[in-house]
Amino acid sequence: MATSEKLTRIAIVNADKCKPKKCRQECRKSCPVVRMGKLCIEVTPASKIAYISEQLCIGCGICVKKCPFEAIHIINLPSNLEKDTTHRYNANSFKLHRLPTPRPGEVLGLVGTNGIGKSTALKILAGKLKPNLGKFLAPPDWQQILVYFRGSELQNYFTKILEDDLKAIIKPQYVDQIPRAVKGTVQVLLDKKDETETQDDICIRLDLTKVKDRKVDELSGGELQRFACAVVCIQKADIYMFDEPSSYLDVKQRLKAALAIRSLIHPQKYIIVVEHDLSVLDYLSDFICVLYGVPGAYGVVTLPFSVREGINIFLDGFVPTENLRFRETSLIFKVSENAEEEEIKRMCHNQYPTMSKTLRSFHMDIKQGDFTDSEIIVMLGENGTGKTTFIRMLAGLLKPDEEGVKVPQLNISYKPQKISPKSQGTVRQLLHAKIRDSYVHPQFATDVMKPLLIESIFDQEVQNLSGGELQRVALTLCLGKPADVYLIDEPSAYLDSEQRLVAAKVIKRFILHAKKTGFVVEHDFIMATYLADRVIVFDGVPSIQTVANTPQSLLVGMNKFLKSLDITFRRDPKNFRPRINKLNSVKDAEQKRNGNFFFLED
Repeated sequence: MATSEKLTRIAIVNADKCKPKKCRQECRKSCPVVRMGKLCIEVTPASKIAYISEQLCIGCGICVKKCPFEAIHIINLPSNLEKDTTHRYNANSFKLHRLPTPRPGEVLGLVGTNGIGKSTALKILAGKLKPNLGKFLAPPDWQQILVYFRGSELQNYFTKILEDDLKAIIKPQYVDQIPRAVKGTVQVLLDKKDETETQDDICIRLDLTKVKDRKVDELSGGELQRFACAVVCIQKADIYMFDEPSSYLDVKQRLKAALAIRSLIHPQKYIIVVEHDLSVLDYLSDFICVLYGVPGAYGVVTLPFSVREGINIFLDGFVPTENLRFRETSLIFKVSENAEEEEIKRMCHNQYPTMSKTLRSFHMDIKQGDFTDSEIIVMLGENGTGKTTFIRMLAGLLKPDEEGVKVPQLNISYKPQKISPKSQGTVRQLLHAKIRDSYVHPQFATDVMKPLLIESIFDQEVQNLSGGELQRVALTLCLGKPADVYLIDEPSAYLDSEQRLVAAKVIKRFILHAKKTGFVVEHDFIMATYLADRVIVFDGVPSIQTVANTPQSLLVGMNKFLKSLDITFRRDPKNFRPRINKLNSVKDAEQKRNGNFFFLED
């Protein structure tokens, strides 16, 4: 029994946080196994980080508590994972258990939090990373790897990759880095890659025809994303992989990208998609593998499930086939609870006037509207319809064209769409300097900082934070500033599916309890419907002439918006999440006939 316990424990030493030269090596000195004369924790003068022997570790956790930099984690794994290690980078680092199993002719969706091994799994399945089955000191050769996967679908898959039958292309996760890697105009680069002669068709599908003459380094985030998807779609390959194809895209573009990806389906081809927008993942995939575990420590891939079942398992936090709970709480999307009570509580009514704004060739008209406290208004529209311009006008950063038109003078807290870290210190210093009163307030810590996991990154330099970490810090700064109106532009960018739902709950609870108003721009449908009390729909031709309508109820506004996109939604009976109906399906046709594009309750 003891041996199996030892095998299912992993020790993680964070290379960024572990600084043996700056501490007294408390981990080594306090370890009871070291005191018995065994080398359980080793720190030599030459070593850059501490090394912990997982075979000798007894899991007492003393080193975890004693480490001044919080660099050590000791995690007990579920005991059924002993023999399932697919890859480990090196000692005391991330470990991936099992692999997703792609099937030819179908789209496999991967869902899971950031840092859980989705990108590692993609690299292995693309043949770019050789799985070492956990033996990082003496990696096995391909013969041993094939023996390990014997009897599973992955054996045939890896055999095909080895015999060089399969060519894999990955659309990278971080499209904003593409301009560093390639230079030239969109047209030239697409011509270079075109192997299928479907370039014109794909460009029309992904709205790229207008930007063909532009250089890649002049493209916006959304245009870069569509360009990256097009480059993959026009090449001949056997395995197509898309790592987060919807970031930077608006709702309409997300669905177009989904249809472009589904147009690649072929009986001999494999398609794998990693996606954090659950409604798009639902629309895109034929089956789903869920990844769970501890971010940065270990990840486990489940067996394939149907799309509905897979996403519901992820939201529920419980895998019935393995009888395993990987999250303490399940996530449910009740739209507005106790709506009547909220109506009574609302006291303060404000109005903004009819306005217009012209910026070069773009003109936007804003119809008069009102807003109250304890209310969130979500702005719905394509990219380029002026949502950010409207928010900047409310914030007083842009003046209306008309003379004498007054936007109500209110205290504003604004989280912009693009976040660029200017602060040189740590997260703790930044929060202390900007929002000291909220930062030390226990209620704010419980309602905002704890759910957004800010404490775990307190001592990291702001310049070194990942996109998702920066987004969470920006949200904390925005909500921490005392204001009457909170303007939040795309809070879901860079966040994984789980963090999106947490962020939505944090924003909703904060606005309600603080009796303030929130204006939110959001393209993730699940997040938008969860947050919205009312919606402002933007009509017109993007980047040319648009109209911002008066705020409407969620049902009326969503129906109007979805009608313009020609898509219909139903609700999942189990957890109430919105699901997009497949185009021209029976349900889709029936709802369009009745004019019900969006359902509040089934």
